[in-house]
Amino acid sequence: MFEGASRLIFENTKNLRGDMTAAEMNLWVKLRKSVNGFKFRRQHPIGIYIADFYCHKAKLIIELDGSIHNIEEVIKNDEERQKELERWGYFVIRSTNKQIMQNQKKLLKLLLK
Repeated sequence: MFEGASRLIFENTKNLRGDMTAAEMNLWVKLRKSVNGFKFRRQHPIGIYIADFYCHKAKLIIELDGSIHNIEEVIKNDEERQKELERWGYFVIRSTNKQIMQNQKKLLKLLLK
């Protein structure tokens, strides 16, 4: 479940949980009670990565991207990271912070299917 995440990764997850964006907090309010019986975790370590939101039962990762994810180098890193996670058997859904703040219902509808 943690894919060999190091102690440093676990420490970073604690810091990230205390520094969530408004969009992450907004989505967490909906996911924390579970969706259709699927329990989510926030800032969950997976190998060398930290998933914004993770459902172990579905092997589902939800990533929320802020404006920094529009930078070419970050886009490339995100693509490589997602490909690796998918090779490990995870399904990754990406959304922007803006999309979550404006239309959270669309993502939740996708999860409720």
